[in-house]
Amino acid sequence: MKTVYRNFFFFPDVLIMSGLLLAMVIYVLTTPLSWWLPVSFVLGLFVFAFSEYLTHRFLFHLKTPKNKFMLKFLKRLHYDHHAKPNELHLLFLPVWYSIPNLGVLAVIAYFATGSLPLTLAFASGLVAMLLVYEWKHYVAHVQLKPRTRFGKWMKKTHLLHHFKNENFWYGVSNPLGDLVFGTLKDEKDVPMSKTAKDLEARR
Repeated sequence: MKTVYRNFFFFPDVLIMSGLLLAMVIYVLTTPLSWWLPVSFVLGLFVFAFSEYLTHRFLFHLKTPKNKFMLKFLKRLHYDHHAKPNELHLLFLPVWYSIPNLGVLAVIAYFATGSLPLTLAFASGLVAMLLVYEWKHYVAHVQLKPRTRFGKWMKKTHLLHHFKNENFWYGVSNPLGDLVFGTLKDEKDVPMSKTAKDLEARR
């Protein structure tokens, strides 16, 4: 069991993002405190929670591109994960993808607020929710049983996404996007997909 936890907490991409989060939180705590800082942090949590769905559905599940570079990009980010759902290094988003994408959101926040502390508080929320996402995703694919009813349900829906139909249940850490966009279904109402384990076969 110790190995299961070690594999997550000492995975390089998780360590890097955790270090980045720690650095940003330390900086924010050294600035004059205001109630806008926790508001910005919570906003970052919600923005990532919602963007998780949008990214998963509309980028990671793009129909197989003809462009070789784009195909290689999607294979590393998601296609190969569906083909080999329990392979450790494919469970985590690589930092070369996460940092630029979260950086774009942070730049937008800076232009909106004009404040570095508020921007870093917002970015801290983004990274914190990213790490929650990584943990929930990891738990869904390893021999760990969630303790809460909600956690067990999220694990079940994610496995349905992988092994029954890839066009539903896109939420990994939360069902927000699935609820809004109508992709949260009763498993009895969803047909078995032939391409759930082979996203590259979709044309």
